[in-house]
Amino acid sequence: MDHKQPMVTDVLGISWLDFNMSNVLMIIVSAVIVFILAVSATSSLKRKPTGMQNFMEWIIDFVKGIIGSNMDWKTGKQFLPLGLTLLLFIFVSNVLGVVTMISVDHTIYWKSPTADPGLALTLATMVVVLSHYYGIKMKGVKEYGKDFLRPMPFLFPLKIIEEFANTLTLGLRLFGNIFAGEILLGLLAGLMTSGIGGFFGGLIPMLAWQGFSVFVGAIQAFIFVMLTMVYMSHKVSHDH
Repeated sequence: MDHKQPMVTDVLGISWLDFNMSNVLMIIVSAVIVFILAVSATSSLKRKPTGMQNFMEWIIDFVKGIIGSNMDWKTGKQFLPLGLTLLLFIFVSNVLGVVTMISVDHTIYWKSPTADPGLALTLATMVVVLSHYYGIKMKGVKEYGKDFLRPMPFLFPLKIIEEFANTLTLGLRLFGNIFAGEILLGLLAGLMTSGIGGFFGGLIPMLAWQGFSVFVGAIQAFIFVMLTMVYMSHKVSHDH
């Protein structure tokens, strides 16, 4: 896949400030889709939910289950909006490039935004920073600082390294799985354009891999939210 990225460089005259316009576009598209899903599910609430309301309530219960498996509900209920938003946004972002990829003159504009390491690592960094924020907010600076010295003070350097490792693994796991899926879809799409034989030879694998990629996208969204709540639990719970 020899594709270039639509870059805008030297923004505001700053040499290192660059924007990948494909990422900007796809982040906006993902956010709009999630917003539409949320509005359509809550626009006409009923006592007996049907349609989108029923689907959204199932998603909410699913996220509640993730939170409940890591911490008590009294502590974890404040993280429900975060978990719900991450699950929907990451899933939608994961599957956008599965449905189709659009490139013009070998410059790709439509893809999964989570197939970019910058976005995946940004999401991971946001989660880790939020875990520290809520840890300090709920425990206080002094008590929170003591957690880095437990159970033995000489492990403090390892705990600092662990924070960086958590950020890298959380982001790169998401990026690697989605990027690899798009690479294979691109190769299959190239096979289908090589002739009649290539079209029929690549059609079934293409459809099968698209279905599998949707499954992988859902699993990766679940894993990201699950690990988010694990990190939050480690920071805000007093028994960690």
